[in-house]
Amino acid sequence: MKIKRVLNNNTAISVNKNGLDVLLMGPGIAFGKKQGQDVILDKVEKTFIIKDKATLNKFTDLVIDVPMAEILVAEKIINFAKLKLGKQFNEIIYVNLTDHLHNAIHQAKEGIFIKNPLKWDIARFYTDEYAVGEKAIAVVKHDLGVELEDDEAAFIALHFVNSEIENDDGNNLAYDVTKIVKEVEDIVKDYFHTEFDEGSLNYYRFITHLKFFAQRLLAGKHYEDDDEDLLVVIQQRYARAFACAQQIQTFVQANYHYEISSTELLYLTVHINRLVKNL
Repeated sequence: MKIKRVLNNNTAISVNKNGLDVLLMGPGIAFGKKQGQDVILDKVEKTFIIKDKATLNKFTDLVIDVPMAEILVAEKIINFAKLKLGKQFNEIIYVNLTDHLHNAIHQAKEGIFIKNPLKWDIARFYTDEYAVGEKAIAVVKHDLGVELEDDEAAFIALHFVNSEIENDDGNNLAYDVTKIVKEVEDIVKDYFHTEFDEGSLNYYRFITHLKFFAQRLLAGKHYEDDDEDLLVVIQQRYARAFACAQQIQTFVQANYHYEISSTELLYLTVHINRLVKNL
């Protein structure tokens, strides 16, 4: 393989047999090398193939300034997440997570720790992703000797949630989804003056529905409004749950300028009723 571009002493871009750009990493792999010279393959410790050109360019810019050890830690965490969550992620996760870890590590070394006000809600609503965040903290401590606070587990979890949600609106989507889910959950708790069994199937269904509802809200999308007749029946049968759903409708309209459709109101009512039917 020949060098297409030298990034720093430890990193270079080459081209594989399929014509794809490959990011090669290894101690001294590009030291004293120039474009067109052969790569010493024995020195290659890690290869990255990122097919999207824009993402590769962003990752390349990042790699120039980020220590190789941190890049390898980010990759280790991503690989763990793939196994833990059983999912493939958008390639941008390599850029976003590496950049986040680099900044978090730099801040931690300077004694700066940023708090995440939704930490416990992220841990509740995205249990598996939060577990990945906890693993990430352990890996950073073991491999780099840097201790990050628990808040970072939540921040890291959101990167994976964002990568699972197919949306190009930026990295705050999962944070906003969590905020909306908590707000709606609090309305239901206050209305019925209760706490919920967070291990129950009905709670899981309720929270899952709220996540997708929040995603639709943030994207400005709606269910087709074709269930008004059924909603009348549901309103009569589940009067308290429906009244609670109407409170949610009013809150969402006032705070997010989003009009909840009759179909959405129906689904909210049904989920709320399941959640509180034994109260």
